[in-house]
This record gives sequence, structure tokens and C-alpha cells, in this order.
Amino acid sequence: MRGLVTMDSLDSAYSPVLRRAAMYFLARREHSSHELKIKLNRKFSGVSQILMLEVLSSLAAEGLQSDERYTESRIRYRQERGFGYHHIRNELISKGVDPYLIDKKLDPDADSWLHSARELVEKRLSAEKDGSFQEISFASPKHKKLTRFLEARGFAQRDIRIALEGIIAT
Repeated sequence: MRGLVTMDSLDSAYSPVLRRAAMYFLARREHSSHELKIKLNRKFSGVSQILMLEVLSSLAAEGLQSDERYTESRIRYRQERGFGYHHIRNELISKGVDPYLIDKKLDPDADSWLHSARELVEKRLSAEKDGSFQEISFASPKHKKLTRFLEARGFAQRDIRIALEGIIAT
């Protein structure tokens, strides 16, 4: 039966192609295994899931793909961009990272969250037209706006409250 194409022969032919595509994605930036699987499924929709998992597990075994490395990289990147604990945690969960791994790498009680929140408040206030850093009252629209801004960035209420305490007029 020469010339008969079976699924096994197609899968073995796709294996190096899948691997190359996965390595191309990984060369650009770190990816979680879930994120990489979604991208490969989109690009190669007809390939069996077993082959896909084999390629992904071989990349992980060789150390080319690591959810731990991806998690560390993503946390650092998003923290530098001014996002808080809750935003980063939810983003990592949406990327398919194991919640246990996230909890291991992401400390909700770290002082860096408060420091980031304070920096954002100072940056936001100094960006105003007059450039002055004025105290604002607790009930003012500016205070509420800053609170909403920090909440949207994923900061904890405790960090928001402490970050804003220094600018509230008594």
C-alpha cells in the first residue's frame, strides 16, 4: 500500500514543524505551556493533541520552555509597568499558569507593592498641568479617581490606603 497517508505518518511529519514553530515563539519571548499550546493549535489546527503535548513536553524537558521562568519574567515585567498583585495574578491564571506556582513566586505582602503604588500616585500627581504636588482631601474627586486607578491596576486596598495617606489633607 504505497502512497497511503496515515495519521501517524502525518503526525511524524508535523513533529519537526511544530517544534520549529514553538521554538520560534519561544525565541521572541517566554510563553507558558498553555499559551504556547493555544498558539500552536491556532497555527496547526489539524494536528493531534497527543503530538502537540509530546512536542511541548520535550521542549519543557530540554529546558527550552518553563512555566516557572515564564512566571518570573511576567511578574517582573508587569511589576515594572506599574501593575499590582491582583492584576498580575489574574493575568497569569488567564495564561494557564498553575495557581500553586503563582503563589510560590508572587508574594501579596511584599513591600514592593506599596512602593509601586506610591510611585504611581506621585507620577500621576506630578503629571498635572501645574506640576505641583498638593495635598488632597479624603472625599475629593481626585482621591476617588486615584483610588479607582490603583484598584484597576490590581493593588490591594491596604496598599492603596497607605499610598494615599501621605497626600490626604487632614
